[in-house]
Amino acid sequence: MNANLFAALRAAFPAELDRTAIECADGPQAGQRYSWRDLERGTAMLANLLESLELPAGARVAVQTEKSVEALMLYLAVLRAGFVYLPLNTAYQAAEIEYFIANAEPAVVVCAGKNFGWVSKIAFLAGTQNVFTLNEDRTGTLLDRAAHCSDRHEIALKKPDDLAAILYTSGTTGRSKGAMLSHGNMLSNAQTLKDYWGWQAGDVLIHALPIFHVHGLFVASHGALLNGSKMIWFARFEPRAVIARLPEATLFMGVPTLYVRLLGEAGLNREACRNMRLFISGSAPLLIETFKDWQQRTGHTILERYGMSETIMLTSNPYRAADGERRGGTVGFALPGVGVRVHDDKGQPCGPEEIGNIEVRGPNVFAGYWRMPEKTKEEFTADGWFKTGDVGKRDAQGYFTIVGRSKDLIISGGYNVYPAEIEGWLNEMAGVAESAVIGVPHPDFGEAVVAIVIAKPGARLDEAAMIAALKAQIANFKVPKKLFVAIELPRNQMGKVQKNLLREQHQALFQ
Repeated sequence: MNANLFAALRAAFPAELDRTAIECADGPQAGQRYSWRDLERGTAMLANLLESLELPAGARVAVQTEKSVEALMLYLAVLRAGFVYLPLNTAYQAAEIEYFIANAEPAVVVCAGKNFGWVSKIAFLAGTQNVFTLNEDRTGTLLDRAAHCSDRHEIALKKPDDLAAILYTSGTTGRSKGAMLSHGNMLSNAQTLKDYWGWQAGDVLIHALPIFHVHGLFVASHGALLNGSKMIWFARFEPRAVIARLPEATLFMGVPTLYVRLLGEAGLNREACRNMRLFISGSAPLLIETFKDWQQRTGHTILERYGMSETIMLTSNPYRAADGERRGGTVGFALPGVGVRVHDDKGQPCGPEEIGNIEVRGPNVFAGYWRMPEKTKEEFTADGWFKTGDVGKRDAQGYFTIVGRSKDLIISGGYNVYPAEIEGWLNEMAGVAESAVIGVPHPDFGEAVVAIVIAKPGARLDEAAMIAALKAQIANFKVPKKLFVAIELPRNQMGKVQKNLLREQHQALFQ
């Protein structure tokens, strides 16, 4: 049996291939509809183009383009032809692209036409033979070349363990690492989520996420394709435009920032969400206030889940009421077939509500980091569990809560301080929109706790009063030595707060 992920996705296409698979909601392609037959023919032509280049087995195809249906087809074509897909964040600059190309040695690079000059120079110097362009408006040398290829193609034979994609982690500490995901990793996860999230006939997904990341490329796209579901495709997230299309859809996946921006629109109400079945949030922590505001405004309870580049999805709040309630502030239960455990620093199991290191195993967990055998070995326990680097706890019912990253742990005066706990207290204070807590070097304590707080519109925050309030609620060693009110927090494109930048900014505070 062919374990190629594309073979499973293709088998799920509806029998009526002329039905709409993707409808473009914005951008130069607004109103354009792609049928399932278009996806079949387009991926075949692109796969034939790649095969005509006589690439070596396991060749990498690196892609840094704006979001388009053709870019999605290119990803599917790489799978179809049996090569390895390497998505690159559109925000990456020359020095970053230079590192990825040198590290992955792709045989093919596809970039936006506007970047061809500098990207091609880096690629050719690194020995890449083929550089193509692909633009949002269906132009570029990739499509020009593919137009001459046959629209029939036999799907490449693959085994479950064969490499399908390399995802570079964001690299907040040291150089980015390339997580190697196999066809089996991705298919097992997509099939588990299809069942766990109750995908059904007639589902329509609003796709408003980037496609260089696990969330938009794998979780959202695989879900819709594996269910034969139509996607309403947004090249850019614009809250008012998304709300206008909600009545035509049943599913929406977003990062917390998107939910906050949707709540800022008066048009978001129960009527707009009347046909929606499920709202899913991930990639960053969802504030409990956002969770509750969403319930009140729409009548829907957001389902929060947890995953990472190395593992795709690991845990999820339940979809079906029979499986339990959706609890704000938690990421739910371990997914069926996925092992999740919490161990202390000595490798011993933690009891309910005890904070420790989250370790995982399962068919979705990657094989290791590209060309980093030593790093790979370090990141797995002796008994084969992957050390996620996340710190969290599990309650008596089995709900997991992520407390933070182990690298975000602050050790102040010999005591462990978990930033998420302090952020929870700060976020509940009147006038606070959100907060970020970091540790910075301190001559006496080793590290000092520092908080950066964002005020709600129109609110005035008093730093001294906030610190006094915290002193009345939590142990003194947890109370920030300094608290700053800022206009915004630095974020990456998936909405995660970049604490490494905050640490750099406040590095010399106590020196």
